[in-house]
Amino acid sequence: MTTRRFVLWLHGLGDSGPANEPIKTYFSSPEFKNTRWAFPSAPNMPVSCNYGSVMPSWFDIHEIPIGPESPNDEAGVVKAVRTVHAMIDREITAGTEPENIFICGFSQGGALALASVLLYPRTLGGGAVFSGWVPFSSSIIGNISSEARKTPLLWLHGIDDRTVLFSAGQVGPPFLEQAGMKCEFKAYPNLGHSISGEELFSLESWIKSKIGSSS
Repeated sequence: MTTRRFVLWLHGLGDSGPANEPIKTYFSSPEFKNTRWAFPSAPNMPVSCNYGSVMPSWFDIHEIPIGPESPNDEAGVVKAVRTVHAMIDREITAGTEPENIFICGFSQGGALALASVLLYPRTLGGGAVFSGWVPFSSSIIGNISSEARKTPLLWLHGIDDRTVLFSAGQVGPPFLEQAGMKCEFKAYPNLGHSISGEELFSLESWIKSKIGSSS
């Protein structure tokens, strides 16, 4: 019996789920044959950093570029996390084991993927953050369950990112270490605020290594 897997991909600000679907073409290994992918779209809302313009957004963003000290919309993040958790719960109800569920995202979606993994009550297969940031203060650490702390994380960030600064990415691993979590961090020289094929291949081999260790 082939193991059923689930990869949830969360897009960045102003983007849409369907626009990100070509990402799955990078995952051609046989391990991904029985994988269900989901590319949800964020709801439309006014976004402060874009002068209140209404656009697809998981939560509010106060300023761009985002640096290590940028303010966070913690209430908005928690609300968006509930939406993601409902998707994970539906997938578990449909028969997928939590250790075969991977939550990934780019930019704002990466910040949401991270928050969703940290606040989920069970251990998942893994979480991957592409060019994201930590969307809340360290006071959240007390809310991370012992099960969630076992979920492995992968963080990929372009050194030349001018939208979510590389320095905002760099605070991720120490923050997670403080929470007692493992995070693999990969820096990409000459990469701005975008996703490269090289990063997606890194994600593919990382997920394959997690699949291998859990079975």
